[in-house]
Amino acid sequence: MIRGDFRLAKQSILGKKDFLFFLRFFLILVIFGFQAQDLDAAKKIRVVTSVFPLLEFAGAVSGERGEVSLLLPPGAEIHTWRPRPSDIIRLSSADLFIYIGADLEPWLHDLLKSIRNPNLRVLEASRGIPLVDEEGIVHNVHEHEHGAHDPHIWLDFKNDQRIVDKIAAVLSEMDTEGSSVFKRNAFIYKEKLQRLDQKFKDGLMDCVHRTIILAGHGAFGYLARSYNLRQISLYGLSPDSRPTPKKLIEVVELAKKYRIKVIFFEIRMRDELAKVLAEEVGARTLVLNPGANLTKEQLKSEKTFFDIMEKNLENLKDGLICK
Repeated sequence: MIRGDFRLAKQSILGKKDFLFFLRFFLILVIFGFQAQDLDAAKKIRVVTSVFPLLEFAGAVSGERGEVSLLLPPGAEIHTWRPRPSDIIRLSSADLFIYIGADLEPWLHDLLKSIRNPNLRVLEASRGIPLVDEEGIVHNVHEHEHGAHDPHIWLDFKNDQRIVDKIAAVLSEMDTEGSSVFKRNAFIYKEKLQRLDQKFKDGLMDCVHRTIILAGHGAFGYLARSYNLRQISLYGLSPDSRPTPKKLIEVVELAKKYRIKVIFFEIRMRDELAKVLAEEVGARTLVLNPGANLTKEQLKSEKTFFDIMEKNLENLKDGLICK
């Protein structure tokens, strides 16, 4: 009886030892797993971009090897936004900052002076890309006078392909092991941009009108130039300017001359002026979205650059009466 009780006690002790062994082993695995995840997160390249198109391009190229975020808060206007101390802190902890340049971000110079991170890589997306002026004439950025060119370079999908290549190149320098991944991702994304470009070519090939009258500033010069359209804007290139009475009269006369049926306006701009123009010439209004930033609702619904551009195409085809 005593011997039997001793065996049971021994089995009980061993069972407890086994349980404690497996519990310790499980905890080690869990802890190691969290540490491995932390290491993986630490290896990711932290990328901050100034505008939404760059956010999408960088996210597509970096894939799982990058953590990409947008510097601007949802709905903020790129031209008038001002960085806060928290933005400076966030950018200081990044590995790579990608911005457009070409005077799109007027706050950029002061922001970069405030950064205390000597290892931060900076990529100017517009460098080396020919810029256009208000009339759609191409200029070399280094030969062009300050502030006289259109910075909305992402509205030319060929420019976007060049930017995607630039992002892949700088990421490959920062993470040589991921170079093949970045190049493959860039190739796939560029194919999507090529298909988008073809959609615009096909959709805007045969239109009754080829003039875009914009009750706002001239943000669509690259798009107009790419598809043989003409942009006439009330504000010129500067979003801070206001139309003169002479300019208003000129645009009304042109709209009547070309029998324009739609006045376009930017998505985040007030549409009162567009409505006044439309009423004056017997037209209606439609919206165009340059896509520099998204609202909270658009971000929550995971709206993409392609969604925005395809909606622009839909409205252009409608407004220009395209077959």
